[in-house]
Parts: sequence; structure tokens; C-alpha cells
Amino acid sequence: MEKDLTIKGGEFLLKKTEANDIFIPEEFDEEQQMIAQTCDDFLETEVFPILDRIDSQEEGLMRSIVEKAGELGLLGVSIPEEYDGFGQSFVTSMLSSERMGAGNSFAVAFSAHTGIGSLPIAYYGNHEQKQKYLTKLATGEWAGAYCLTEPGAGSDANSGKTKAVLSEDGKHYILNGQKMWITNGGFADVQTVFAKIDNDRVLSAFIVEREWDGVVLNPEEKKMGIKGSSTRQIFYNDVKVPVENLLGKRGEGFRIALNILHMGRIKLGGNVLGAAKRAVDQSVNYANERKQFGTLIANFGAIKHKLAQQVIKTFTTESAVYRVSKDIDDAIEIYKTKEGCDYGRAVMDAFGQYGAEAAIMKVFGSEALDYIADENVQIMGGMGFSAEMPADRGYRDSRINRIFEGTNEINRILLADTIIKRGQKGTIPLFEKAKEIVAGLDNLTNSYETKGYFEDKSFFVENFKNIALMLMEVAVNKFDRKLVHEQEVLNSISDILMSVYVAESTMLRVQKLESVKSEDFNLYKDMLDVYVFESASLIHKHALDAIHSIEDDKLTEKLIKGTQIYTNVPGINVKDARRRIADKLIGENKYCF
Repeated sequence: MEKDLTIKGGEFLLKKTEANDIFIPEEFDEEQQMIAQTCDDFLETEVFPILDRIDSQEEGLMRSIVEKAGELGLLGVSIPEEYDGFGQSFVTSMLSSERMGAGNSFAVAFSAHTGIGSLPIAYYGNHEQKQKYLTKLATGEWAGAYCLTEPGAGSDANSGKTKAVLSEDGKHYILNGQKMWITNGGFADVQTVFAKIDNDRVLSAFIVEREWDGVVLNPEEKKMGIKGSSTRQIFYNDVKVPVENLLGKRGEGFRIALNILHMGRIKLGGNVLGAAKRAVDQSVNYANERKQFGTLIANFGAIKHKLAQQVIKTFTTESAVYRVSKDIDDAIEIYKTKEGCDYGRAVMDAFGQYGAEAAIMKVFGSEALDYIADENVQIMGGMGFSAEMPADRGYRDSRINRIFEGTNEINRILLADTIIKRGQKGTIPLFEKAKEIVAGLDNLTNSYETKGYFEDKSFFVENFKNIALMLMEVAVNKFDRKLVHEQEVLNSISDILMSVYVAESTMLRVQKLESVKSEDFNLYKDMLDVYVFESASLIHKHALDAIHSIEDDKLTEKLIKGTQIYTNVPGINVKDARRRIADKLIGENKYCF
């Protein structure tokens, strides 16, 4: 089956992707645009006017908004039609996640319900479970939650202590344990709960109803941000779970949890886009109104720099998000047709395939939004620090994204480790290529001659890939199985991998845009120019950090030389490029790219 995938997970390092093989947001069709508009209208009418009420956790308010979203069909975008959903593509579900991502605390409730709250049942449930629970989740009649984290089991999810024991009559599992940081915990009717059966080493998953005896909720947690999101501890005291509510197979819970987390990580990349675009709008609106020294602050070069960087980080994140989303749609179709998988298993296998890319979207997207939200405050100056301004809520709400769905630290380690292990298992020919690069360092020269705009950019991106490959090769040779404990080295490699993937995704998008968007096309080239030029410096820095940390006496000088050659990107006038981007944003007074 996998041979039919254009690019396997992690294989972006080894193969060139053609621009025509990716999906770009400019290709959304009329139906997708209608769904996006429905999301926008919903936020404008049902969410934005009452953000303060939502943050005060007014009793029943968030639950009622989720229900209204269900009445419009917005909760069922990813759910098959036979279970009262719309059965849309993953690209379309990402679009709805992006648009709803602008909704602050509501975005968290919506994402938790439509993602981790519903999809475990959609993808792993049997027909009876889907008929009973999924239909109600799709319409908003019931709300969903995902119960994995425990006081002693956060990033190490499989160390959870919650237990399930089969009753003497064999009709129920008796569930005992505690979960914490459960989003939608205060109002979710249906919970996917992870526990170990008897003395199993791995988790199983169960569908639990809140109204059952023994399900006890702690009071709402007080949080730094996303204050309107319901977050509670949940206790299970001898809860009788019918045996037919085992989700998937016994011992399959850890796999379910991991694949759902892959999905959640990619979706988080979409969620942050909505918040990022809203923050950019707020920034430019303020810059176009605030005067200092007799002129609008939008006229100042320092402000233009910030506005342009906000745009570039948003545009590059978006380019990567929809690239991997189409890859997932393609993989789902292949798993269904070639392997004969049912829909749910096909989707889960597709998410598992692109676990490394999921980690990229989670880390890169969350850190991009943090930058954008922070600069939103800075552009507003003293007013940005006022709780009366929207920058306050956006700044605090952004911070959780670097913790959600596995911390960025865990995801950085996961990213490099996943690709390295795929190479070691022979799933992708990683080390064959890596060995060639290291062996060729002696003869490496900096003799490239310019050939054309996209040919040059493709060459630079391939060079960036070579740095990641050579570092993986020498790191594995030096540390072998102990590499997992060299987290600083893995972090450096992962930061390079993220820059590579996002740079290539942006390049492919701009290349595809050349044939469909003549107006302002040079602005997109400006964004690509700035990002690739900046990436070269960042990759150079991360590579040197890794090289000196690996300390290979025979190779250090060669690796440094190779890094210098592979990151040699001609300089550009970044000031003028950013000013052109900012001037377009300022003229439109909204995110318009």
C-alpha cells in the first residue's frame, strides 16, 4: 500500500514534491467557502458579542453555544453522513477548525468536541456505538470529552493508574481512577476514558456516560487563559461500564490515544491560524488608528517589520497545514481502496503515517501564534497591556497551545525520533541518503550558479534537507540507542526539520500560485524570500549547536564546512520586502493573503 503514497511520512526529506501535488488554500471550492462563511458568521453572531460572559463561565452558556453549532451542522463536518454528519474531507475539516480557531475559549470547546471528543468513536467505534453516541455528538444533542491525562501521567500517557476490572457476571468493567485537565469536562455527556484492564501493560479505551453512578466532577479549574473553557478533574468510583462500551479492542487504547493525538496536533495547526489572522487584523486596525509624533504608527518601519512578520508566520503555517492535510486525505483514500480498511481505520492509519508532520504543525503553529499574539500586544503598546483590549485575551489564550496535545518539548523529541526510527526500520531510505551526504563532504564546493527563481529556492531547500540528514547520521553513529537521552541534539535537529518542511511548503504554494494569482504575486515571493533567508541563519545556528554537542573529532570540521556551504543563501533586502508586505496589509486594513 505504502508504495502508492506520493510521499510517506517523513519522506519529505528525501523526495522532491511537485507544486501540483499539494493543496493550497486558494483552491477551496464553493462548498468549502460556504462552510467557512458559516463558521465566520457563527462567531460574529454567537461568540464574539459575549466573550466576557463566556470567560466568566456562566452556567450552561458554553454548552448552549456548542448545541447551536450542532444545529447548524458545524459539529458534524468530519462525521460520516450515515451518522448525521457531513462526511467532508480532512482538508474541509481543517478549514472549519481554522475559522473556529478565532473563537478564543469557544474554539477550545469546539475543537475538543469535534476532534478528540467525537473522533475516537467515529474512527474506532463499532456500528452500534456510532449509532448510539456519534449521531448525538454530530448534532450537538450530546457533548464529548477525551479523558487521558492523570495527575501522574501527562506526557507519559501509558503510565496512567486508572483501572478496569471485569465484573463477576462478565457484563461490566468496574472503572476506578482519576483524570485531570479534561476539556469540556463540566458539561460533556460522553467521555472517552483510557484505563488498563486488570494488570495489562497498555491502555484500553471505554465510552463512559457522565450520568452513570460513580462519575464525580471536581469544580472548574482556574486558568491563566482560555478561561471560558470548562476544565475539570473527573473521578471514577466503581463505575459500571457495560462491556459493549469497550472502544476498539482490549489493549488498543494506547494506539487510539496516539493516533488521536496525531490528529489533534495537526488540527491545532489549523486552530491557531484562525487566532493568528484575528490577531493580525487587530494589530493592523490599531496601527491604522493610533497616531504618535504626528503620524499613524503604521507608517513607522519598526511597526511595519512586526506586521510583516505576523503575516509571514501566518502564511507559512497555513501553507504547511494544508499541504499535510491533503496528504492525509490522499492516504485515507489509498488505505481504503488498496488495503480494504474501513473508513475509521483508514483515517487512523493516515494520521499515524504523518505523525512527524503532525508534530511540526503543532510546534511551529503554536510558536507562530505566540509570536503574533505577543507582537499584537506590543504594537498596541500600553493599550495592549490593558485588559479592556482584545490583545489581552488573545495573548493569554495563545499560551496553552504550546502545552496542548503534548508539550512542544515532547513533540520536538518525537519529531526527530520518529523520522530516525523510520529510517532505521527501512520504512524510508533515510540513512542510505544520509551516508552519501556525509561521505561527500570532502568534495563539497560552493559553486552553484543561479538558474531561475524557483530552481534556486528548490536548491536551497534541498541543501537544508542535507544538513538535517547529515546530522541524523552522525548523531545516530555517536550516540546509538542513547540518542533519545540527548534531547538538546534532537531539539536542534527538529528545529531544522521544521524549517525545512515549512520552507518547502511555502515554496510549493507560491510556485503553484504563479499560475493562478497574478495580482500581488510578487508579495508572495517577498514572503518566501524572507522566510528562506531567515531559515538559513536559523538552520546554521541549530546545526552548529548540534555539531559541537556531538563532538566527533574526525568529522567536526567537515560538518561545519558543510553547514556553511549548505546554508549559503544570497542576501536580500529584507527591509524592503517586509515593507511591501506590510503596506499591502495596511492598505487593506485586514489579513488579505
